[in-house]
This record gives sequence, structure tokens and C-alpha cells, in this order.
Amino acid sequence: MLANKASSGVICEDCMMSKVLGVIPARLESQRLPRKPLRDIGGQPMIAWVYARARRAACLHHLLVATDSVEIIDYCRKSNIPAQMTSAAHRSGTDRIVEVMSREPADIYVNIQGDEPMVTAEHIELMLKPFRESPGTEVSTLKVAMGPEEARSPNNVKVVTDAQDRALYFSRALIPYDREDKGVVQYYKHLGLYAYTAAALQKFAGLPPSPLEQLEKLEQLRFLENGVSLTVVETSEDTIGVDTEEDVKKVEEYFRRLNTPERPWKPDAR
Repeated sequence: MLANKASSGVICEDCMMSKVLGVIPARLESQRLPRKPLRDIGGQPMIAWVYARARRAACLHHLLVATDSVEIIDYCRKSNIPAQMTSAAHRSGTDRIVEVMSREPADIYVNIQGDEPMVTAEHIELMLKPFRESPGTEVSTLKVAMGPEEARSPNNVKVVTDAQDRALYFSRALIPYDREDKGVVQYYKHLGLYAYTAAALQKFAGLPPSPLEQLEKLEQLRFLENGVSLTVVETSEDTIGVDTEEDVKKVEEYFRRLNTPERPWKPDAR
């Protein structure tokens, strides 16, 4: 039980409203960076950093790793990190969480990608706010402001929203398009973290991959193409999703520059 026990000492007063399960999907064999959940960052595997930082979120009642790798399972067991084996056939982290849902009942599931070692408790708590404030919320995610140079990279997924902060579209292309080249456009990068109701996850599981999802290689478009609303919350804290060797170097530099020491979770940590 993690709820109300964040290391910061901050109590989440709304935690008892819903059971919230955090899941860290972790696939060992990535195309762009093989074995990345076990890649060393500052002396510890990346998956240890993700778990250590995510478990600080006060509103998570439980947190576990979901993987298709015996090697990751073995590491987690040795490190006292809760973990479950899932099918190797899953195409996305969301699909992996759907399998976990069949064994771990909860009201809300939080998808904390296994390649996001810079995730913070604040990221997770921001995603849960819409569920408390707007009961009809189905899915939430995050965005962070970025400049035009960053926005031009297809590796940075862009998101545009309506006046109620609901996603209109996600794309690897440059959106919105500054037709008159005024240079006053604010671009937003989508951070690959999600929270879903159990009903939204069940709906996702029953839908085939959608055309835009397959075109852009963005699983969240399956929700949009099938009428499921995504609430997008702005954060000031960017993250680096680790996909390349250069990303590993950037994350290591980030941790070196922190004002206070960051230590991966260990069995005797408090």
C-alpha cells in the first residue's frame, strides 16, 4: 500500500476516493535501444529509477512492473520491486496494462512508461486531478511547452487541445501549422504518461488498432478515433523518454545536475 506514504510527507487527501494502481510497462527488446529497461544510469538500471521516483506519488495505492522478460522479473524480485509477467504479444504499454487489469482490480490505472526515468510524483498527481475534479474524465495525460526547434523533431510528439483541455490531435508532424510564419505559435510536447478509468481501458482492449494510430505509431490515437476523450494537463517539468544512446547521456546529465542527491530505491530505503 503506497497511498498517503509519499517520501515527501505530503498526504493526498483525495486518495480514498478511488483505488489507483500504477503500472510500469517494461519491454526488454526495444528496436531503437535494445535492453533499455536494464540500461545502466548512474550505477542502477533504468527500471530502478522509474520505480524509485514513481513510488513517491502519494495517490498510488500500489505500483508494479509489467514485463515480458524473465530477466526483468528476476531483477525486480532481487530488488523487492513488485512485478508481473505479461504476454510477449502485446503491441503497446496500454495493452500490457489491460492484461494486468484482469488480475489487479482498480478504479484508475496509471501508465508510467519504463523508459521515463525522469518521471516525478507531481506528474502522476497532475494526471489524477481531472478524475477528482471532473467525474466524467476517461483518460488523462500531460503536455509541456517547447520551442519551435524541438517541435520540428518527429521524435517529439505534439498535441493540440480545445478550450476545455481535451486533446484534438497528437502528431509527429508540426502542429499547429504557422501558415503566415508569425513565429508566435506555442507548441506543446506530449509526455507519454497516462491515467485511465477501468472502463476506458476495457474499451481500448476491445478496439482494433485504428488507421491514424497505425500511421503515426501513436497508441493514444485509438482513443480519439473511437470517441474517447483525453484530458491533457500542462506541466512545467519536461521528461526525456529514453530511446537512444544520446537520451541515456542526457538523463545521466540531468541527474548529475540535481541540487539534491537522487538514489534509486533499495529494500532498506525510506
